[in-house]
Parts: sequence; structure tokens; C-alpha cells
Amino acid sequence: MIDLARIRADTPATARRAYLHNAGAALMPIPVVDALKRHIDLEAEIGGYAAAAQEHDALEAVYGSVARLLNADPVEIALTENATVAWQMAFYALPFAPGDRILTAEAEYAANYVAYLQVAKRTGAVIDVVPSDADGALDVAALERMIDDRAKLIAITWVPTNGGLTNPAAAVGRVARAHGIPYLLDACQAVGQMPVDVEAVGCDMLAATGRKFLRGPRGTGFLYVRRGLLETLEPPMIDHFAAPWVAPDRYELRPDARRFENWENNYAARAGLGVAVEYALALGLEAIEARCRLLADRLRGGLADIRGVTLRDLGRNPSAIVSFTIEGHEASAVVAAAARAGVTIGASQPSSTLLDAQARSLPTLVRASPHYYNSEAEIDQLVAVCAELK
Repeated sequence: MIDLARIRADTPATARRAYLHNAGAALMPIPVVDALKRHIDLEAEIGGYAAAAQEHDALEAVYGSVARLLNADPVEIALTENATVAWQMAFYALPFAPGDRILTAEAEYAANYVAYLQVAKRTGAVIDVVPSDADGALDVAALERMIDDRAKLIAITWVPTNGGLTNPAAAVGRVARAHGIPYLLDACQAVGQMPVDVEAVGCDMLAATGRKFLRGPRGTGFLYVRRGLLETLEPPMIDHFAAPWVAPDRYELRPDARRFENWENNYAARAGLGVAVEYALALGLEAIEARCRLLADRLRGGLADIRGVTLRDLGRNPSAIVSFTIEGHEASAVVAAAARAGVTIGASQPSSTLLDAQARSLPTLVRASPHYYNSEAEIDQLVAVCAELK
């Protein structure tokens, strides 16, 4: 059970605004902010190197925290500057040849898809988009039919940036494992919003960020790489942390996932990330997911009753990302009207999920993303703002 009063006390801004933009960057709780400040203050006092050395054990513990969050082993975890770097380090470590197939979903995120396009351009690999089912999710049966000897990677976004969709990540994992195809999962919007178990999902690689539903600092991310695959991958870029220089003509890659890291890091942000992960674990991801879905369902229900509002969400079990349009009002105008009323929401451009946007003829969408620290009253406040626009 979420203790809403305590959580909101840990999030002082909730006393001043209704913050419903967690799919962009969530509000950090006080313990996370304190961890950031403490490390920065320590660096200011004794210097960055000495601060990192003094806090070595706490900083090392972040790997264990992330591993527990994902049901992984700490050696399978790399900490990165953001989710994009994490995802890219995994993707660009994979070898592709002419005719190799990359299988992805219609709701794939733009940052990932342009990387597919670049690799296709460089290597002659082919991008094949798996059709969606009647509810808008990746069609697992269609994926199974598309598998052949040329399929070299399955890469999807678990919870796309808009549309409310939750793709069937575990079902995709079963297909990938059955055929021995590497499976890269973008879990940016899933981690911190719902339980994430890499063994249950069956992914070989997973990338995520700290700033969204995990409530960590910006400039933090992490990568999971399954141990069996890890040993076969050489990162696309290395330094002497990832691969110590052991002889004038030779380097040796680290045996763990830290081969995907580099030497320099923002240790204050890393300290904050560790606290954010522990904060979520202490609350319980099952309880967090239940609260998120309750609030998102309340928001969808309220919006559905407003004439001129069209919900743009997909899937049988939508996430806490609520996307909609209001007839006669641009998304930017809705976001601005909400801001004047003390409600923070966002907007999502068609280019962020171009295939899905073109297939559904989507304009720029209003995006509201409640989290467990939001109150029912804040949900109703946004509904009232939208109703007043009509």
C-alpha cells in the first residue's frame, strides 16, 4: 500500500503543482536530491577523485541495486550517462551483414529507429516491422511467422513514448529464446512504473533511464546484458576502463558489463540513481504499478466523458501514459492552459513514433503521465482544465 501522505511529503513540489509529466522527467524525492547534493558538496570540499574514493562502497552498491530492480546479476549491469547511450552501446556492438534482418515494432521510438536506418545504410541489413494486432500491440504470432535464418535481432520498445501501449515483452522474449535470436528491449518507460524481471521477460539486453518513472536524476541510465551474450560482444567504442591496456599491442575487455562504460562519470548523479532505485524497491513495484494504473484509468475515464476529447491510447492493458487530443485545440495550447492552472503535462510529436503516427494519422498529442505520488484530486484537476477548453 502506497503511503500517499509520506510520499508527497518527500516530494515538496506536489504542494505547489499537479505534476503529470513523469514520462518526460519525474519529480525526484528528497532522498534522491539529498544524495546528489551530498556528493556535490563532498566534491567541492575534497575534490572529485577523493570524493569518489571516499564513497566507493556506496557507488559500487548502485550496481547491486539496479541488478535487484531487474532480477539480474551485478556483473550484467553497466551504468551510463543516459538510456540512449546504454541502448546504442548494446545495439552497435552487434554485427550485421548484408541481408541480415532487424525485427522491430510499429510503435518503435525514433532514437532507436534512426539507428536501425544507419546500420542498414552501412551494412546492408534490412529493417522489418512486425505488424500490430487488433489492439495495437506487436502481433506475436506475426513475429513468429517472420522468423527465418536471416533474423539477427529483435528490438522493440516495451512501453512506447505515447499511445498508452504496453507491448507483450515477455511473449516476444519466448519467441526470441526459442529461435536463439538476440533480443534488445527499450524499457525507458517501463522501469519504475512496473515490475521488470529480465529472466521472466527473456530479453538479452535492456536499456533504461533514471529520470522517468524511476524518479532519478537526469543524465543517468543503465544497460543490462545477459552474461552469456556479454562474453561475445565487443563495444563499438572503448577506453582503458572498458578495456585495460595490458601490452603495447594488446588490450583486454573487462569480463563484466562495465566493458560498455567509460572511465569518467557523474558520480553525484550515480549516487542519486542508487537512492532512486532503492526508494522504488522499498515501495514495491507491484504497488507502484497498481497505483499508476488506477490513476491513469481515472484520467482516461474523465477525459472520455468530455465532448471533443479523443483518447489515442492503444492496447488491452494501457500504461500510465495517457495520450489524447482535443478538437479545435493544438496540443501546445492544451499544455499551456494546463500550466496556467498549475498542472504540468507534455506533448508528443508524430516524429517520435513516426510509423505509428503515420499509420493512425496522428497529430501532435497531449501526453499526461501520472505517477504514484499524484492524488486523485490532481487527476480531476486536469480533467476540469480540459473540460473548460470546450
